[in-house]
Amino acid sequence: MYTTAFLDLPPLQHAGGSVQLPGSKSISNRVLLLAALSEGTTQVHDLLASDDTRVMLDALRQIGCEVGESEEGQPVRITGLGARTPAAPAKLFLGNAGTAMRPLTAALALLGGEYELSGVPRMHERPIGDLVDALRQLGCAIEYLGSDGYPPLRIAHGAGVPPLILDAPIRVRGDVSSQFLTALLMALPLAARERDITVEVVGELISKPYIHITLELLARFGIAVRRDGWQRFTIPAGSRYRSPGSIHVEADASSASYFIALGAISTPTEGQNPLKILGVGLDSIQGDIRFVEAAQAMGARVQGGPGWLQVERGAWPLKAIELDCNHIPDAAMTLAVMALYADGPSLLTNIASWRVKETDRIAAMACELRKLGAQVEEGADWLRVHPLPRAADWRAASIHTYDDHRVAMCFSLAAFNPAGLPVRIEDPRCVGKTFPDYFEALFSVARTRPEHIPVLCVDGPTASGKGTVAAGVAQQLGYHYLDSGSLYRTAALAAVRAGIAIEAQHEARLAELARSLPVRFADGRIWLAGDEVTDAIRTEEAGMNASRISVLPLVRDALVALQLAFRQLPGLVADGRDMGTAIFPGAPLKVFLTASAAVRAERRHKQLISKGISSTIADLRAGLEARDARDASRSASPLQPAQDALPLDNSALSVDQTIAQVLDWWRARQPF
Repeated sequence: MYTTAFLDLPPLQHAGGSVQLPGSKSISNRVLLLAALSEGTTQVHDLLASDDTRVMLDALRQIGCEVGESEEGQPVRITGLGARTPAAPAKLFLGNAGTAMRPLTAALALLGGEYELSGVPRMHERPIGDLVDALRQLGCAIEYLGSDGYPPLRIAHGAGVPPLILDAPIRVRGDVSSQFLTALLMALPLAARERDITVEVVGELISKPYIHITLELLARFGIAVRRDGWQRFTIPAGSRYRSPGSIHVEADASSASYFIALGAISTPTEGQNPLKILGVGLDSIQGDIRFVEAAQAMGARVQGGPGWLQVERGAWPLKAIELDCNHIPDAAMTLAVMALYADGPSLLTNIASWRVKETDRIAAMACELRKLGAQVEEGADWLRVHPLPRAADWRAASIHTYDDHRVAMCFSLAAFNPAGLPVRIEDPRCVGKTFPDYFEALFSVARTRPEHIPVLCVDGPTASGKGTVAAGVAQQLGYHYLDSGSLYRTAALAAVRAGIAIEAQHEARLAELARSLPVRFADGRIWLAGDEVTDAIRTEEAGMNASRISVLPLVRDALVALQLAFRQLPGLVADGRDMGTAIFPGAPLKVFLTASAAVRAERRHKQLISKGISSTIADLRAGLEARDARDASRSASPLQPAQDALPLDNSALSVDQTIAQVLDWWRARQPF
């Protein structure tokens, strides 16, 4: 997951290949709570790993559920409370997870005990009053610890639940959030031991597909709710939660919407396979799968089967739509960005629930769409978006994400604009709420021309600190990192391990090995085919082997090709001696990092001493000056700054100061 302050998306053009979606947030947190309320142990397969599920799991542990830790790809085991009393008192922090806050409030209010439920500041602005009113009708003691109608809350049952008032139907509003009804439907089986319990919805029920998910999952755990339309729901007497033993979490249909849109707007290329989405299909129980119908109405070609969808561009420009989005409230946000590519204004209606989500999504979408150059109109429950048909209409924009995962993911689609402009996504880590690896998934299927992928080159002499600085800049930007200086050493080590003698007669075999060298740079370490070789390539023997292999022309050509292949989305920071002159001469930013020989010798001396290697500063300085002379006079790629490189003498600068200067130069060249 990207944890940088911002992530710059270069202009994107095509999409192809396949993407595996994470589990549904809506299903994941429902399943976790139902498993926690059940008798027995439930194995949950393909559970979403995200911020929202993390806070739910933490809360379940606090109230006494046994949560079995699992390795990646393995099921999570939840041993439910059954007839046991939950652990109390407890203070539960639920982040910004409405799918945890609302259902847990209802369940704990009916289980008994003292609890405080809180979240991030935005959670304390998201209404919960209608649910609390419904629970108070039953006789539950719930207090507001802040503003009336909003979390944080205190459930104040000190010694068990008082007698509940079940004579009349429980009434709850349905026009603010379907999560209030979901919370009651999941909690009330706890009280339906001897009599039917009925819930009546006041007003129109929004987001009906999410109630459908709730009813489907309740049935899997032994609760057969009867419903009269969408206004009256009855939990039968004698209801009791029973674990199904094992349950599979579908991939998230809301997350599928971004890739459905991606396939609809990306430029097709000859011979490229269509975009395939794995984990959710047309048979999904999630309402947001109907986003497929909306995308098809706009011109996308979509087909699918159990657990998969395939998308291609059809009509272009996309067709404008007018759509009541009550049935796809989350996925409808994606339509707002797709509308930028349409042949006329698009109108999205019945989206009042956007106002009370992670942020006021109607206001947020309108504001950020306008940054891109669009004309946008908004009302209490509608949004009209006018397209940007010409390249000249688009503007580069830095998108504020409001700590809202869906805003971040929606606006990544703006990188496919016809103007070829980059898009900055602020706080990309917010996608961790539902899809932590969203941007990695996007880059795995998105394509663009190499010249659109930015490269920052940091060249300089030995011990100038270029590697440390380049790695730091890459980390700050969320870009890939290339330590070109280690490639010959790593190639030589790979040859030794493969049993290939480093001799001219084996040049072709050595070049082939170098061309596909499985080298990776991460966290200041170097990896070769999964084996860390950071220290192994720094030995005297490794250095001698590197010198021998570097004189072979075919090997040099192969390693140049390998370095060019490091230019991947979203960008690259490369350090070495000829990155800006020979390998990436068209890079938009080149820095030539220098420091005096005396300072470099002192730095190298400290490094060696820390490793227990004895040396003298005088000898090190003499060696560095001799190395500089050799590097500057060699015939192939001599050490010299590119003509358009920015010189930076960091003799008197710290590493952080040097990184900050490079980042300042980079930001100054961006259009935001």
